[in-house]
Amino acid sequence: MTPGPATPAEALARAPHPTGGFRAGTAHPPRPRAVSSPPPPASTPRRPSAPTRRFLARATLLSAALSMAGALLGLGRDQALAHLFGAGAESDAFLVAWTVPEMASTLLIEDGMAFVLVPAFSVALARRAAQGAGSPDPVRALVSSSLPRLCLALAGTAALLAAGAPMLVSVLAPGLSDPSLAVSCTRLTATCVLSFGVAGYFSAALRAHRSYLAPGAIYIAYNLAIITAMFALGARWGVQAAALGVAIGGCLMAVVQAPPLWRRIARQPEQSVQVPASPHEGDGSRTVAFGLVCAVLLFALCRQSQVLIERYFASGLPAGSISHLNYAQKVAQLPMSLSMMVCVVTFPVVARAIAEGDTRRATERVERDLALMACLVLVGAAVVVAGAPQIVQLLFQRGAFTAQDTAATAAVMRVYALGLLGQTLVGALVRSYFSTGRTTWFPLGAMGAGALATAGISLWAVGPWGARGIAAANAVGITLTALLLLLGLGPRAVPVCVRRVVAELSRPVRAAVCATGAGLLCVRQFDSPAAAVAACCLCVTAVFLLLAWALDAAGARSLLLPVTQSVRSSVTRRLRHGR
Repeated sequence: MTPGPATPAEALARAPHPTGGFRAGTAHPPRPRAVSSPPPPASTPRRPSAPTRRFLARATLLSAALSMAGALLGLGRDQALAHLFGAGAESDAFLVAWTVPEMASTLLIEDGMAFVLVPAFSVALARRAAQGAGSPDPVRALVSSSLPRLCLALAGTAALLAAGAPMLVSVLAPGLSDPSLAVSCTRLTATCVLSFGVAGYFSAALRAHRSYLAPGAIYIAYNLAIITAMFALGARWGVQAAALGVAIGGCLMAVVQAPPLWRRIARQPEQSVQVPASPHEGDGSRTVAFGLVCAVLLFALCRQSQVLIERYFASGLPAGSISHLNYAQKVAQLPMSLSMMVCVVTFPVVARAIAEGDTRRATERVERDLALMACLVLVGAAVVVAGAPQIVQLLFQRGAFTAQDTAATAAVMRVYALGLLGQTLVGALVRSYFSTGRTTWFPLGAMGAGALATAGISLWAVGPWGARGIAAANAVGITLTALLLLLGLGPRAVPVCVRRVVAELSRPVRAAVCATGAGLLCVRQFDSPAAAVAACCLCVTAVFLLLAWALDAAGARSLLLPVTQSVRSSVTRRLRHGR
């Protein structure tokens, strides 16, 4: 019988392992102490060096800048939706259809695809560096064996979703009075399953190659397409114009990444020393690869189920409740999106370190990232809690969005902000589990426990507290998941000291609580929403930074000391020059 094409795991398994047969997480032979020796000849290849702090800082700033641009355009998209269609039955119908691209984004761009492909491409790149110039390129083998199959599966899934749109809408939001508009929007947004999947594949491959420009720009193109479609066709098509914009924007996400990825895949691998393959390489690779894919996809689905739970319970509330939850969540999650850029940049670094057997470097990177991301998200959470009414009024209260919508959205947004640290920690910690490239079901169990808590609390709280009860259930559920993931770190993930991480996280939490109180006092002094928001941001940031310095949160003193010394040295030189 003629064998079928190789799976991605088999394509990787046929290439020799760069560590000479020792896998990440297993015992390594002691490295010999360095001795003086003549420099190697020019033809001898060298092992790729780890990215420097300067490179990581530049990549993080670039990704953060592009992410912020995309987030601001996403905010503009939500503002346009609120201005044109308000917070009523029409916008609720679109937001039910919006569930498809939300789930596709989590599964195929942000979590699922990245968790599987970034480690896979990291291993392929490490093996490319360990092979001779005449050997088959593991990176090209991975692409040729996985991308066509992925496109075929995604196209079939998109077609099934479009055909089954009536059934899907009835499951997602059974309380809608007129589901026909949601069905037509869902059929348009279903196309993003294919386009998001291709975009996520390209993003994972480029980030594994340490290329961050094109992956960071995808949401800029995506949101521009939606905004343009709403203003160009909204008067004629209504809210279906936004759904068409989703379909067009998904295609643009893949298009902007195709040229840079093609250039990197087509590049000839450098000549290097051939390393013999491990005798264990390939044993059970099909099972491990399939188990890893299932674990990642089920985790991402379970995480996205929180949105499904929200939409399900909110569909039975008065019209506009789904919209209030959506607008509150989008604004509240802006700080989380910014902080996650740290992890987006360093995840390929951690995966490459694991692929090369350097677990110590991976551990140090993960611990630093957790502390830094907590500081970034908690500053934003403090601003959101302190100035929620003014922020919503400034951003949305115009056109069809009324003052009552502002009050309802702000109340929900403050509750959402309480779960931002948990959301951020889940996104960071789960990468520690999947960066090893081994199958683990613990993240799925932790996320399942959080989802059950979200559903149970929503069922109990939706009656007395409405949308705020649903938001509180979301915050409790995701925080429970974060705690379980943190406590479960150990042999199944990148090994970190849990006690040290908890101690480090407690410092920015204390600083954020004090900064929130200062922000609440500050916003009361201003009548203008713009002035109140600006003063709140300045006050919260100043108080947080002072307390972060006092508590040395995330190593703030060591980070700011070089800046302080540079400023002091510059002032001293000027004074001496003035004499």
